[in-house]
Amino acid sequence: MNRPALSRRTSRALVRLTFGNAASLLYLGAVVAAAVLVAADTLFIAHEDASFAGVWLFLLAAPAVFVFLLGSSAAGAESFGPAWFMYLALTVSVLVQSLALGWFVQLVRGGARRKIRPQGA
Repeated sequence: MNRPALSRRTSRALVRLTFGNAASLLYLGAVVAAAVLVAADTLFIAHEDASFAGVWLFLLAAPAVFVFLLGSSAAGAESFGPAWFMYLALTVSVLVQSLALGWFVQLVRGGARRKIRPQGA
């Protein structure tokens, strides 16, 4: 088998696991809804103090986002690095968690589909 076909099959499987099941889509929908609320709060609502709306994004992206942010601070970045790195860490961690959720759903469904055979059959 040639390598490009294997790579294409692998990438399709990863995309299917990340976006192709109800659990991952619900999770990604919750993240998008929180991101829209954070953007609306940041752009259109004036606050005397800082808003805690962005905390919801970090809670939805936890624990993977904290691994990325701790990695950046361990690499010497001050205060979790530049803003672009924080957005990148949020995006990658959400996608990684959606992939893990899709894999878990596939694992549970695959386990339920297996027929139980009597011993010796």
